[in-house]
Amino acid sequence: MTTLKKAGAVRPNDNLIVLCSLRTDFKPLWLSTTETEYVKTEFEHGRHSVILNQFSRYVFLQLIDPKKSPEQLLEICRKAGSTLADRCNEYKIKEAVIADIEDKPALALALAEGMVLGNYQFVKYKSTKEKDRHSLEAIAINSRKLKDRDLDMMNICMDATLRARDLVNEPANQLNAVQLSAVFEKLGKEAGFKVEVLKEAKIRALKMGGLLAVNMGSVDAPTFSVMEYKPSNAKNKKPYVLVGKGVTYDTGGLSLKPTPNSMDMMKCDMAGGALVGAALYAIAKAKLPIHVIALVPATDNRPGGNAFAPGDIITMMSGQTVEMLNSDAEGRMILADALHYAKRYDPELVCEFSTLTGAAAAAIGSAGIVVMGNAPDRFRVRLRASGNNVHERLAEFPFWEEYDDMLKSELADMKNIGGAVAGAITAGRFLYKYTTYPYLHFDIAGPAFIPARDSYRIKGGTGVGVRLLFDFFRNL
Repeated sequence: MTTLKKAGAVRPNDNLIVLCSLRTDFKPLWLSTTETEYVKTEFEHGRHSVILNQFSRYVFLQLIDPKKSPEQLLEICRKAGSTLADRCNEYKIKEAVIADIEDKPALALALAEGMVLGNYQFVKYKSTKEKDRHSLEAIAINSRKLKDRDLDMMNICMDATLRARDLVNEPANQLNAVQLSAVFEKLGKEAGFKVEVLKEAKIRALKMGGLLAVNMGSVDAPTFSVMEYKPSNAKNKKPYVLVGKGVTYDTGGLSLKPTPNSMDMMKCDMAGGALVGAALYAIAKAKLPIHVIALVPATDNRPGGNAFAPGDIITMMSGQTVEMLNSDAEGRMILADALHYAKRYDPELVCEFSTLTGAAAAAIGSAGIVVMGNAPDRFRVRLRASGNNVHERLAEFPFWEEYDDMLKSELADMKNIGGAVAGAITAGRFLYKYTTYPYLHFDIAGPAFIPARDSYRIKGGTGVGVRLLFDFFRNL
C-alpha cells in the first residue's frame, strides 16, 4: 500500500501537490513571478488543475471551489487525488508532499485518500509485476492542523479497503471457502480479534441447511467464520453484527447463468464477506470502543456432484422450509442461516452485505448501494451520513410486507425467488424472515466489482462498504 505520513517543513526539491484557491499566496512554494502569474491566469480561465515542471521537481496545483458543499469538496479532492497519482506514476515520482497551505486538513486527507485508492494495483500473478508496479510509494502531508489520530485512522481505513480489494480480485482457484477463512484468521491475529472457523461437521451439527445445500455441488468444503472484537472499554451492551456473503465463485449451479459473460466476474460473489472481514480488521486496528461481531458463511456454487436442484425442499437452520426454484439465488440461502445464527447475540443492529441481485445493479448501477430493512431511524440516518461522507451513498428501497406474497409456496414455507419484478426487494424480504432484531440489508451487486475504472475506484474489486462502516463506527 502507498503509505501516508506527516511531512515536516516543505523543502525546495519536494514534489508538491498544493490545494489552493484564487486567493492563495504562492510565495512559500518557491514559485517565480512568471509561474505565479501563469497559475493564476489558468485558474481564472476555468482550469482547476495546473502542473509546473521545474526540472528539479514537479508542482501540481489543485483549485478548490468554495461554492461546493463539504461532501462535494471531499469527493472532488478524492477524484483529483486519483488523477494526481496517475501523473506521479507517469513522471516516475516515488514520493509526493501534499502542502495544505489553505489549512483544510480534511480536504488534504481526502486528496491523499484518492491518491492511495487510485494507486492500487493487483499484479500478484504477473511475471512482470516488478516492472509494472507503480512508482508512487509514499505520500507526505504538510498540514498545520492535521491531527496524528486522523492520519492514523486514514492509514488503517486505506489498508483495510485495499485488503478487501485483494480478496475480491483473487481468482476462485486461489480462494475457496477454506482459504477465505484462513485469511480471516490471519487478519484476526494481525488486528487482535478472535476468529472461530466452523467446519463442515459443526455446520452439519448446527443444521445449516441453506449453506449445506448450496455446497452440495462443490468438491470443496464449506466454512462458517465467526469473528469477534470485544474491547474491555466497549460502549455498547449489545453487539453490532456484520454478516457477509461468502460465495467464492458462482456459476449459478444447475440454474446455470444464461447470459453472455455473466460468469466472468463471479469470483467477486464473496465481496460481502471480504467487506465485513476487512471492516472488522479496521475497527480492531483502530481500537474503537465498540463490540462488533462478523459472520461469513462461505462456499462456492457449482453444478457438479449432488448439486441441489430446482424443486428441492430445503430445511434451513431455523427449521423453516424453502422450495428452491432457482439455484442462482443461492446467496440468500447461505445468508439465511447466518442471520438465524446471529439471533444468539441479541444484537443491537445487524448489517448484512451481499452481492445479492442483478436487480439492484440494474436499478441504480454502480453509483451506490441498495439498502432496506426494519432498523430504527437513528441507524439509518447515521449510515446515510457516513455513506455521503465517503461517497458510498445509500439508496433506500421500500420494504413493504406486500412483497411477501411473491415468496409464497404451495409446498414449503416459502420460495427462494419472488418473480420477474422487484427482485432486489423480494430477496431482502426473504432474508428478513430469518431475523428477530433491527436489521438492514445492503445489496452491493452494483459497486462491488466494476468492469472499467471510475476514478479512484479502479477496475475490478472496489472494496466498497469498508470505508462506509469504518466511518459509521468511528462516529457512533
